[in-house]
Amino acid sequence: MSREPRHQRGEREKSEFTERVLEINRVTRVVKGGKRMRFRALVVIGDEKGRISCGLGKAGDVSTAVGKAVAGARKQIITIHRKGSSIPYPISSHYKSAKVLLKPAPAGTGIIAGGAMRVVLQLAGVKDVVGKALGSQNKTSNALATIRALSLLRDRRQFLPPGEKEIVATRKPSKSDK
Repeated sequence: MSREPRHQRGEREKSEFTERVLEINRVTRVVKGGKRMRFRALVVIGDEKGRISCGLGKAGDVSTAVGKAVAGARKQIITIHRKGSSIPYPISSHYKSAKVLLKPAPAGTGIIAGGAMRVVLQLAGVKDVVGKALGSQNKTSNALATIRALSLLRDRRQFLPPGEKEIVATRKPSKSDK
């Protein structure tokens, strides 16, 4: 075994993130000599522990476009708040014309969502959720709207004043309890 670093031996280092290519489009632009063809890649990365991101890359060949998309996604990773294997409360969000609605589900339900939404939720580590994409079927817009919705999730303890404890609702004892 040589003493050179992995990247110099041509080996890729094991990444903590899982990468999923959602979409590869061939795009062209018309120039004086004809058409210039390029590829656009949409990639979602996540560690299945609450960190997620999405990136777009464009290049002359597919592998370079995917590499650019992954590099762009790594620059804008967000951490989401989860409650167990689900989300803490229902939330909706939009990106351009895509609207998404996410609702928490009991353990064992699984991910009930389709397309780009399912991939984003899997890579974010949300295992039990019900989701619906409304308004658009565009994978890019739906993925970004889902990530935006997940980024809006907060823990209610963040909103308590410093030093104040969370109040848990208790019921009054009834006459039959005595």
